[in-house]
Amino acid sequence: MSTVPHPRHGVDDLCAAGTELYERALHEGRVRAAEAAAAPCLIDFGLLHPGLEDLDWLEPVAPAVALHQLLRTSSERIADERRREARLAERFAPLLRSGGPRTPAVADTPSARVLSGTERINRAITEAMAEATREVLCVQPNSNYSNERGQIAQSVAMDRDQSLLDRGGRIRTLYQSTQRHVPLVMARYEQLRGDAEARTLDELTERLILVDRTVAFIPADDDRLMALEVRHPALVKYFGTTFDRLWSLATPMFPEAVRPPTLNGITPRQRAIATLLVEGHTDAVIADRLGMNVRTARVHIAKLAATLGSDSRAQLGYLIGRSGILDQEG
Repeated sequence: MSTVPHPRHGVDDLCAAGTELYERALHEGRVRAAEAAAAPCLIDFGLLHPGLEDLDWLEPVAPAVALHQLLRTSSERIADERRREARLAERFAPLLRSGGPRTPAVADTPSARVLSGTERINRAITEAMAEATREVLCVQPNSNYSNERGQIAQSVAMDRDQSLLDRGGRIRTLYQSTQRHVPLVMARYEQLRGDAEARTLDELTERLILVDRTVAFIPADDDRLMALEVRHPALVKYFGTTFDRLWSLATPMFPEAVRPPTLNGITPRQRAIATLLVEGHTDAVIADRLGMNVRTARVHIAKLAATLGSDSRAQLGYLIGRSGILDQEG
């Protein structure tokens, strides 16, 4: 019998199963060891440990003790990184002084480099934006600010965005249409002071941050734990052109929201879904492409079917084609 592997996560983003089991262990004083199979992270993070008298039971570590241990581990890791930075600086100092034979100036800055880890990625973006003088262009598909990690990222982004705006720069951001009414997204723009605009499209490219049209940041893996910092002029120009064309097609969201028009009772969202339906995509693919969950996608599909008078999925595809809604211009 196969089991679903436990998702990888940090202690700062404890899973629901782990949170529930740890809270129960604190309340009851112990839990059975077999119950930890659904949340092995509790043992990995040192929040539960085997009982001394009976190994079939796990006892919780007091939250204050666990927090102290985790903070001490974090401090030691930061200290190790600083020592490593000092060793690297010492090792490269003579090499930097000696230079290299016939080394062109452009070689000082690589055309692309891989950034690994959220902290390093955010640090590189912050450093690039600190030097920006004109604009930052962003593509942010299906942003998630609901969890703690997302809220921390939002706070960091707010600070560096406001700093650019205070220097007279501008910010242009593209979101998916599903983000138009997300309170945290709207609150972000209501707090920013300066030349900041946002627009939306049903479908977007992957995440992109383009700073002064000289350096771009794009994901390098599906989990977004790695990124590419791109400085090659041809690639950066390509990213800028792509953004400009998407921007011209997008619907304004801030500072002045424009409501996408409804044609013959069909909303723009339903038209986007209709396009993907006739291409033969599943509900899951449609939801992923449009930045929504499957349940929401199915609600929109049901409303589209009701509007067109369809009784089945096969008939819906036929009625979409006959209705001509995909030929209409918004």
